Amino acid sequence: MSKRRIKKVAIIGSGIMGSGIACHFANIGVDVLLLDIVPRELNDAEKAKGLTLNDKIVRNRLVNEALAAALKSKPSPIYHSSFASRITTGNLEDDIAKVSQVDWIMEVVVERLDIKKSVFEKLDKYRTPGTLITSNTSGIPIHFMSEGRSEDFQKHFCGTHFFNPARYLKLFEIIPGPKTDASVLDFLNGYGEQFLGKTSVIAKDTPAFIGNRIGIFGIQSLFHQVKSLGLTVEEIDKLTGPVIGRPKSATFRTVDVVGLDTLVHVANGIYENCPNDEAHELFKLPDFIHTMMEKKWLGSKTGQGFYKKEGKDILALDLNTLEYKPSKKANFATLELTKTIDKVIDRFKVLVSGKDKAGDFYRKNFASMFAYVSHRIPEITNELYKIDDAMKAGFGWEHGPFQIWDAIGVEKGIEIMKAEGLEPAAWVNEMLASGNTSFYSVKNGATYFYDIPKKSQEKIPGQDAFIILDNIRKSKEVFKNTGVVIEDLGDGILNCEFQSKMNTIGGDVLAGLNKAIDIAEKDFAGLVIGNQAANFSVGANIGMIFMMAVEQEYDELNAAIKYFQDTMMRMRYSAIPTIAAPHGMTLGGGCELSMHADKVVAAAETYIGLVEFGVGVIPGGGGSKEMALRTSDTFRKGDVELNTLQEYFLTIGMAKVATSAYEAFDMGVLQKGKDVVVVNKDRQIATAKAYAKLMAETGYTQPIKRTDVKVLGKQALGMFLVGTDSMEASNFISEHDHKIANKLAYVMAGGDLSEPTLVSEQYLLDLEREAFLSLCTERKTLERIQHMLKTGKPLRN
Repeated sequence: MSKRRIKKVAIIGSGIMGSGIACHFANIGVDVLLLDIVPRELNDAEKAKGLTLNDKIVRNRLVNEALAAALKSKPSPIYHSSFASRITTGNLEDDIAKVSQVDWIMEVVVERLDIKKSVFEKLDKYRTPGTLITSNTSGIPIHFMSEGRSEDFQKHFCGTHFFNPARYLKLFEIIPGPKTDASVLDFLNGYGEQFLGKTSVIAKDTPAFIGNRIGIFGIQSLFHQVKSLGLTVEEIDKLTGPVIGRPKSATFRTVDVVGLDTLVHVANGIYENCPNDEAHELFKLPDFIHTMMEKKWLGSKTGQGFYKKEGKDILALDLNTLEYKPSKKANFATLELTKTIDKVIDRFKVLVSGKDKAGDFYRKNFASMFAYVSHRIPEITNELYKIDDAMKAGFGWEHGPFQIWDAIGVEKGIEIMKAEGLEPAAWVNEMLASGNTSFYSVKNGATYFYDIPKKSQEKIPGQDAFIILDNIRKSKEVFKNTGVVIEDLGDGILNCEFQSKMNTIGGDVLAGLNKAIDIAEKDFAGLVIGNQAANFSVGANIGMIFMMAVEQEYDELNAAIKYFQDTMMRMRYSAIPTIAAPHGMTLGGGCELSMHADKVVAAAETYIGLVEFGVGVIPGGGGSKEMALRTSDTFRKGDVELNTLQEYFLTIGMAKVATSAYEAFDMGVLQKGKDVVVVNKDRQIATAKAYAKLMAETGYTQPIKRTDVKVLGKQALGMFLVGTDSMEASNFISEHDHKIANKLAYVMAGGDLSEPTLVSEQYLLDLEREAFLSLCTERKTLERIQHMLKTGKPLRN
């Protein structure tokens, strides 16, 4: 176990990447020194103020402007605006000596070897021996950078390649130099996983390392295939998006966002530096890319690329004529066959069997990718799982190439390769000959990979800190229905995993959750409610609510809402500790569920909020009650209680959604001193289990139901009603918004009681349910729900 501690880092270079990395270190509580060059001339504003080049405000202008621009960018690079105070700025002349006080120096300057070497020469003079020093290069060979530096420098130097944006993309490539000490690599590998929340991958010092080598091959391969297959830009994006577990931006939209020039720079680097690559010619840019570069059609940064926006219309580039035309919706018979297949991994067999143009595309595309990755071992890495890790963490793929190949079948993959005139690397045939029929296997809850030199399945290292539900589900399943799977996590802790579409909460999920509590109270010590899907839960099943409301089945709807409320209260008052583990979108009912757990272990990237106003109702699963209760708990002697209540009211009324778990504390959705945040989502279930176990072992006591919630009655209700009247009169809200807000006001005020009163939670739940049901009888609420079901977007009517 390394005793090295990272308390302060220095980031050299404040461009988009440098500022983003600085913000992410600030996110995890590290002090950051962000340095950049000194301007060589004054700008007009500085001249007007009579400043000189010696003034500190001028000398730090570049770094301060860069950081300010980063902090204003969307999506934000920082978890909470207050975390920016952890970053101190300076310049490379006045402040370079301060690098002697840091634990890690990271260079993030322009991608030119001469400039990087010059920076390292300066840093070597001030750096304290033993300090980590790394480069965030995306492709310059690491061994060139440390030439001529001190022995201690070379021992502690390597590449640490973050992907942009540093907060959101999980890949953290670590590239050793010729003399990098093994302990440095081990430390950075562990630090990246545990503290930075990354997928750490130790790569070899080869052009573009792992992620970009494979990722750029994939894009270049598509560039060359698109014309030969007669496919359009829109069709390629349809085929390479969510249907195969890739981001919505798919291929061409992603290139527009990243910038065509960035992609071309990396592709040219691979073409020039990998002459022996069997796919060398694929890295040569096709004619249409040259034309786009000449015309500066680089994507979002220049206003047009493969797509162009004109007014409200999205135009797509015709690669044959190089003219823009209205974007057309792409449809393929093969894709229709996958619509009933929820799990992406199960779609690949269907896709490569397609009889249309889409099937041709997938066979050609996967054949070239499978052949290419097999031949990159041992050139870019010795272990096949590192290629999969890099593609998932750096490019947002749900499954890596070898996982997809396994899903299709290794022999079937070779068959489609041969049909395209391609051959796998020799080790793949050797693997099959040795009796190993897949690249991966699962044993005792752990994932194993085919180790080529050993010719056997070996356990992927580093899994002990993780619980992978996919690996334990079959062997540790305790109960299952169509909505949930309940698994035994070991050590007396159960997990309840949602399995519904988008993890919506309907009758089966609630039944499963109640069953989990039943089982846990009888035979276990604690319960985690967690899953490893893209999102924790997008809320209640509004389709079910809509159908009941349209059919005017109000008794059934009342019973369904009460069942939701009762289940939340059952979680709150169970005999065992309940831990919610939200991540990604945690909206409406998903938020209410989290608020009723004994403790929340939230992933840092949790986008949580009570958003029911968007579908014309108030939170009806205990959320409105809970906000009133939490308001009551914050009252202190001498407080202006109405102001506090108003803040919580607006959190619901404005349908606020936190853009990180840390923002959720400000909203009162997460509670300081009780709930915790983990940066690495892969560790979330294991961390939640540890808290459940700790709470059980330290004497968890079943809570007593609350009857002491202070509500303010008519005093608060009058304030709210005046406020909503004013908002409608000023056209800030619609007539229906006004109606919903008044219903919420009635609940959070505790009704029209004549004076402040202590009430029970059940009293508030009854008010909440009554208000929810009355809103479900409104035509405009039904219009909002219907619009959300059809478009996925809220309607303000």
